[in-house]
Formats: sequence, C-alpha cells, structure tokens
Amino acid sequence: MPSDLSELTRRFEDAPSTKGFGNLTRSTPDQPGRPSPPDDNNRTSLRILATTDVHGHILPFDYFTNTPGLPYGLARLATLIAAARAEVKDGACVLLENGDFLQGTPMSDLTPHSQQGWRGAHPVIRAMNHLGYDAAALGNHEFNFGLDWLQETLSQADFPVVCANAVVTEGAMPDTDETLRPPWNMLTRELRDNTGGIRTLRIGVLGLVPPQIMIWDHALLVGRITCRDMIESARAWVPVMRAAGADLVIALAHTGIGDGPDRPMMENAAQAIARLPGIDAIIGGHSHRVYPDPSSGPPDAGPAPLRGMPFVKPGFRGSHLGVLDLSLTQDACGTWRVTGHTAEARAAAGIPPDPAFCRALAPAHSHTLKLTEREIGRTATPLHSYLTLVRNDPATQLVNDAQRDALASALKGSAYEDLPILSVSAPFKTGGRGGPTYYTDMPAGALRLRNVTDIYPFPNALCGLLVTGADLRDWLERAAICFRQIIPGTSDQMLLDTKIPGHDFDVIDGLSYAIDLSQPPRYDLSGTLVAPDSRRIRNLCHRGLPISESARFVIATNSYRAYGGGPFRALAKTGLIHTCSRPVRDILADYISARRHINPVARPVWRFTTLPDTRVIFETGPGVRAHAGDLAALCAQDLGTSARGFARLGLWLGSGQTRPIDNSLSCESPI
Repeated sequence: MPSDLSELTRRFEDAPSTKGFGNLTRSTPDQPGRPSPPDDNNRTSLRILATTDVHGHILPFDYFTNTPGLPYGLARLATLIAAARAEVKDGACVLLENGDFLQGTPMSDLTPHSQQGWRGAHPVIRAMNHLGYDAAALGNHEFNFGLDWLQETLSQADFPVVCANAVVTEGAMPDTDETLRPPWNMLTRELRDNTGGIRTLRIGVLGLVPPQIMIWDHALLVGRITCRDMIESARAWVPVMRAAGADLVIALAHTGIGDGPDRPMMENAAQAIARLPGIDAIIGGHSHRVYPDPSSGPPDAGPAPLRGMPFVKPGFRGSHLGVLDLSLTQDACGTWRVTGHTAEARAAAGIPPDPAFCRALAPAHSHTLKLTEREIGRTATPLHSYLTLVRNDPATQLVNDAQRDALASALKGSAYEDLPILSVSAPFKTGGRGGPTYYTDMPAGALRLRNVTDIYPFPNALCGLLVTGADLRDWLERAAICFRQIIPGTSDQMLLDTKIPGHDFDVIDGLSYAIDLSQPPRYDLSGTLVAPDSRRIRNLCHRGLPISESARFVIATNSYRAYGGGPFRALAKTGLIHTCSRPVRDILADYISARRHINPVARPVWRFTTLPDTRVIFETGPGVRAHAGDLAALCAQDLGTSARGFARLGLWLGSGQTRPIDNSLSCESPI
C-alpha cells in the first residue's frame, strides 16, 4: 500500500484536467433591504475564497490507517484555489482562513513539536504560506496547545492572524482591549471598474472566536486571557474599522449559524452577527456544516436573518472551498456598497491534488510517517468503534484503564488515596458528520503511535475530580442524550439522535448502570434541563451496591470535560484534585508500551433496559460487517445500507431477543 510522497505525487500528476469543475453548489440569494445599484459607472467586483476547520488535513493521506486517497484536504483545495483565482481578472480576489487549522491530524499535532525531532515551520503554516493566504482568524482548537506555543507558531505565518475577542487585558470597552492577536487587519486591492479605471478597495477583516474557549481549554488559558462575547466585540470593532478607512468589512466568524433567541456568550452566533450594522460579508465555520448545501433545499431557504447577507460555510477537513463573489458599487460620496452577490461551496472530492503543493509538504509527510509508524505494543484483539454506542467498547475501556492507572499513581500518599477511583471517557470516531468511514478500525497485531492518535485524537490533559454519587448520576444523564426516546413495543425506530455527537457519550468505568430509552432525554445539547421528571439512568451501582447521592469518589477524566465541555457541568470548579500537563494520548501510549502485549476486553459497565417487542435501527460504518463475531454477540440484523452509506443494523431491546450488555449487572429489581 503506497505511503511515500513520490508515489502520491506521481498519482496526482497523472490525474485528469481540473477544467470544468461540476462538483459545487451555488447560491444567489435574494437581498431584501439592500439598495439597488445607483445609476453611475463606479462598479467592480471582489471574489472572497475561504476555508475553515481544516483541522490539519493537508495532504490527502490518512495517517491513522496509513492509506492515501482521502477525498478532502488542502492539497485538493489548492487546485480549486488556483482555478478560482484564474477565473477573476486583475487580482480581484482574497484568500481567507476561518480557524481550527492547526490541530487535528498527526501531521499537525505530532510533527510540529521540537521534541519529535522536527525543525521546520509548522506544516499547516508551511502549507498556508505556500498557498498565499491573505489573512486568517483563530478557531477554538488553535488554543489546544497553550498560548506560548500558539504565538510562536503564528510567528511563522506570512499572513496576519486576527482575533477581536480573545483578550489579554480588558479595557472599559472592547475597542480599548489589549487583545491576544490584532482584532482586525486591513487588506488593500486595486480593482478595475466597469469603465476601465482603477479603484482602491480597503478590506477590513475581523476575527471572532467562540468564548467557550475559556471552558474547553480552561487549564491552559485561565489567568492569561479572557474572552468577550462575539457580538459585543464585533459591535465595538466594526465602527473602528470603518473609521480607519475600511470600505468593506468581512467577519471571519468561527461560529455556526445558530438558532433561537440571541443571548450573551453564544457559541453559534452567525445570525446575530449578520444583523449587526457595518458588516458586509461573513465566513462561518465551527459546526462543520456546508452552506450553501444542496441537501438542505434551495439556497435561499436558509435562516431568514441571513438572507441578503453574503455568507458561506466551507465544511471541514478541507472538504470545500467557499467562494463569495461580491458586486460592489461606489456612490457619489465615495462609499462602497455590496449590491449583489453569489455564494458557492466547491467540493474537494474528485478534484486532483496540486503536485507542487504536495512536493512542498514532502519533508513533513516523511517525518510524520516515521513518527506514526513507531510500534509501541501489540493487541491480541481487534479494536474498532463501530459498536461503541450500543455496547461497552474495548477501545474506550483501554482509555479508561490508562487514565485510572495514571491517576491512581498520582494520588498515592494523598488524602484521596483510599477513595474509589473511577474513569470516564467517550468514543471519538463514531461516523456522524465525518461520514461512514469515520471510525476506528485496527486489526489484532502491532499497535503503532498512529493507532493511539486514532483512538484518542485530541490533546486533552488528564484531570482528577472529587465527585459524589449525585454528580455521577447527573453526568450519566447528560451522556445519555445521544439516544432518541424509544416507544416500547414499536419496531424500527432510529436509535441515535444525529444532532448529538458521539463524543458526548461518556462511559464511566467502575460503575454499572442501565439506560432506559423509554424516557426522554433529561438535558439537551447545551446542557439545559428540558425534562425535569425524566430519569434515564437506572440501577446505578458500584461493586454491586446502589450508590447513595452523598457517596464520594475520585474520577479520572480529561481537561475538556472537567471544565464543562459539551453538555456537562464544570465539576473542576469545585472538585479538581489533580491535573497533569501531559496529554491523555501520551498517557495511553505509555500504558500500552509498559505492557507491550495487551488484550483489551470491555467489562460489563452499561446496558439498555429491556423494552419488549422493540427493535431499534442503529446506523454505523459498513466496516462493521468484517466483525461478524461482534455482530453475532449483539444478535444484530443487517438491514442493508443507508443512502449516506451507513450500515443499518436492527437491534432488539426485548428480553431474550438481544443482549447489548449482560443484564446480570442489575443490582436492583429489573425495570
């Protein structure tokens, strides 16, 4: 199986011509409330090219499975970028990145660190310099490795990186803040108008990041920066940009479209940003969705507050190139206005990668392969995540074992040494927006560093929390929201709520419990209590005995969860008793390396309660069909393949029809 870059490049150079891209979506929205073009001749146009949420996907190579041919990534977008630039005249084009570009793959997470022997620029920065980005904004994952690392890495960029609401020192108003990065940057383009004259256009680029970075990377950021509300910051800085001479203001807003009423510190705020005066175009991101998206109906059927606002969301992992074409008119007072626009999301799938781009990243590619192919141990059983949402999973068990072992060692001799130590983790690759191939699937045999990063892809640190029985019950109620409410006695109901990411399904090892799907979820994705009378978690026990609300435990978890990431409470605020700067995946690698030969077997931790005559449909990756023994253990029925390419499995929840988890775990009367 080819892995060296020379063979990859040869394949790219033999690829077909890139002319005539047909793989795109296009939007020409109505523009209510925008003025008609004045009857004068000062008209021109500007093309905005945008990427977002690239997450370190540079070359079309999967470092987790050591295989080429991924249908996304910057190498494919490089071809699209060149073509999109060639379609406009006189350089009337800017290329922008909207955040979450520095984290996500072994090339972005492992190679850039000096202790791994790399001495060059960060590979993602190298790639972006090569493509000639004009500006970029920070996303939340840029903060995952700490501020010192971030600032040093960004110093390698040949383009400005902006962020208006990550604040070192707060002023009386946002526009007097000392910000971590410049809040905005001014780009200048000399554009030819429709009379042949040259017009100077000053383009202000504003960066906005979700304020939730203070939750998700709390341990790295607290005491060093704060983060203001995106709306508050944009409202303050846009007039400053205009006063400085900006003819056009583009918001690089690392945020999703959002829904519901405006509220302080929104995570997904594009609708609210679109309503602010003085903003001419928005690049969205963060939620990994594509807009305009042909699967969502007509382009102008989007949220009403965004109609008329030039807006694009270019997916994630380099899946799409966002293209906004703005028609601009200058009035008699010299003010430029957007008087028309089109939006496209050009898909990378099927587009040949750019060979010159691939050659420029060859050293980083080779170095990453050397790192990821290092063998650290061996497993006697295959590890995969296809069934991790319907059974306790060996890979999740492995992470929990490594976390517990590390925390137990850290607490020796402390006041907490004699308390029961639990461990909690979630699966990370469960399909969803990543598609039917987004699963862990590794055979028995050698375990390499790439396998560890596949099982645990994020650079979260280990934390130890002091918790009560009430905390644990509440934690599990929040984890159980990934399942739909199931009506007993009814067949073929969809099991998973596709709005909830699989990585929110925490499993607490050291306990036993059941999940009652006949009850509605107690919480929603934001962690808001929506069904106060509902209780899905049943038979919650420790060592076979029911857990009291006041019982005390220590639990090993990651820093993201400890500080309230996802729909969970920030228990670290009151219960943090241990923190470690080393990432959990390093701890996992050490755990495997110390044992060399492992045989991960999932202990019976959780199960679904019995619902007689009830079959649910569970969608997972088609690769699950290679694991016949696991399917047989679940009595799963193969119901074919969905339109999106997922395998559809029928699982009976009735007694005697299937047994997702051993029902002998019950420590109370059966439900």
